[in-house]
Amino acid sequence: MRIALDGMGGDQAPAVVVEGAARALKEGPPDLELILVGQPEALEPEMRRVGLSQTRARLQAASQVAGMADSPSSVLRHQRDSSIRVAFDLHKAGEADAVVSAGNSGATMAVGMVVMGRMPEVDRPALASVLPGLSGPTVVIDVGANVDCSSLMLLQFGYMGSVYAESVLGIKEPKVGILSIGEEGGKGNTVVKQAYDYLKNSPLNFVGNVEGRDLFDGDVAVVVCDGFVGNVCLKLTEGLVDNLTQLLKREVLATMRGKLGGALLRPTLKNLSHRLDYAQYGGAPLLGINGVAYICHGASSAQAIASAVRMACESVAGGFTGHLAQGLERYRGALLGFDDQP
Repeated sequence: MRIALDGMGGDQAPAVVVEGAARALKEGPPDLELILVGQPEALEPEMRRVGLSQTRARLQAASQVAGMADSPSSVLRHQRDSSIRVAFDLHKAGEADAVVSAGNSGATMAVGMVVMGRMPEVDRPALASVLPGLSGPTVVIDVGANVDCSSLMLLQFGYMGSVYAESVLGIKEPKVGILSIGEEGGKGNTVVKQAYDYLKNSPLNFVGNVEGRDLFDGDVAVVVCDGFVGNVCLKLTEGLVDNLTQLLKREVLATMRGKLGGALLRPTLKNLSHRLDYAQYGGAPLLGINGVAYICHGASSAQAIASAVRMACESVAGGFTGHLAQGLERYRGALLGFDDQP
C-alpha cells in the first residue's frame, strides 16, 4: 500500500503534512508506505522533527510548488516538476497506489485528469464529500471541481456518487437525490430540472429533489449538485459547526451552573464534536479519473491528512477504481441514451 502524499500542499505545509504522515503511519495498516513528494530542503527538517524515518516514508524530490493562487492551466504548462505533478506521475507509473494532496484543488483536479485520464463515461471528474447524518453518511457530489455543469454531468455525478456510496461506504442500493429549492419535481433552474428528468429515467434509486435542510438526516445517501452550490454548502457547514462549537463553549463557561452541567455532559459533547469534525473524513475523493486521489481542505490539520490517507487506503484495498469503472460500464447504455442540454 503506497500513497503519494503532496508534501508541499496546504496552508501549513510542509509541517502539518509531515505530522499527518507520521500519524497516518502510526494509525494505518502495517503495510502502508508513504512517498512524501516535495522540496527536500523543506521536508527533511520536518521529517527529523517528528522522527519520521525513511523506512516507511521515503522522500521523492520535486523542485516546484503549485501555489493556491496559481491557475490550473499555468500549473499544467509551466510546473511539470511540481509536487502534485510528480505525485500523479508516480501513480501513473504504478509506483504509488493513490495520491493525497491538500494543495490547490483546481490544479490537483486538472493534473489528475491529464496525467491519469478520465473514465470514458465521464465528461468531468467530480469531488465527493461525506457529511455526517442522523441515520448515516451523506455523499454530496460535486463540492468544488466544476462550478458550471450541464444536466448530463449531474447525471454522471449521480452514478459516480452511487457507486462510491455502495462500494466504499457499504450502503446498499443508495438513495439518490438532486439538491434544489423545493421538493417538487418542477423546482430548480433549467439545468437542475433537466437533470431531474434524466435521473428519474435512469436505473439509479432516484428519490427526487432534496432541500438543503435534508442534507444531514442521512435518509438520502447521495445528493447531486454542481460544484458551485456544493462548495458553498460545504463551507457553510464547516463554518456553522465551528461557530456553534464556540458559542456552546462560551455559554457553558458563562455561569457556574453552566460549568457544572458542561462537566456532566463532557463525554457526550466530546462524542458529538468528534462526529461532526470534518477531519475524521479527511478529504474528498476525485471521482472519474483512472486512479485514486483525495483532495483535502487547504487548512487541513494533521488528523485530516491522516484521515485522507486512511480513506485512500480503504479505496485502494476495496478496489474502488475498478468498481467505479465496472459500475459506469454497467450503466453506459443509460448514460449514452441522453442528449445533453446546455
